[in-house]
Amino acid sequence: MSLTLIIILAALVVAALYAALLYTNLVRLEHRVAKAWSNIDAALKQRHDELAKLVEACKRYMPHEQETLTRVVEARGAVLAAQRAGKLRDLGRAETELRAGLERLLALAENYPELKADRAFRQLAQRLSQLEDRIADRRGLYNDSVNLNNKRLERFPAVLVARLLGFRPAELLRFQDAHKDADVAKLFA
Repeated sequence: MSLTLIIILAALVVAALYAALLYTNLVRLEHRVAKAWSNIDAALKQRHDELAKLVEACKRYMPHEQETLTRVVEARGAVLAAQRAGKLRDLGRAETELRAGLERLLALAENYPELKADRAFRQLAQRLSQLEDRIADRRGLYNDSVNLNNKRLERFPAVLVARLLGFRPAELLRFQDAHKDADVAKLFA
């Protein structure tokens, strides 16, 4: 065997090992994004259930606020539909609408002392506040995971392996209004 052939074979082996290492890293990052999304998904489902209970509690005390309650229910449905479809842009828009509806609902609740005094309402509001905090934290972790994944997909030589094997960038979860997650959580306090 000639020295040139040995060098070529050694270079091919090193290149194959490096490509395998890159592939493993890309798979790990992809799984990290999926796990982070799974955590958001679980928190959104929990909040979905709690919102239904909150609306029912409000209906008893706020019969004249049906339009606001209907908006919250519709926004809740839009969040669930976008979540099931995995459409993050639609989810961001629906979250924006839901948060605006909740803000309006809770502002109106201030006018109903019996509602504010209701133990179930207070517990639901507290639970929703905790879920809002959890969603905000998990959304931050998800977006961090997406950024790491997407940056790695753009770097050379990983970009070659990623394109060859069909890896795609993930989408950030963004809300489209000026509300901050913590601001919405304060509404439930």
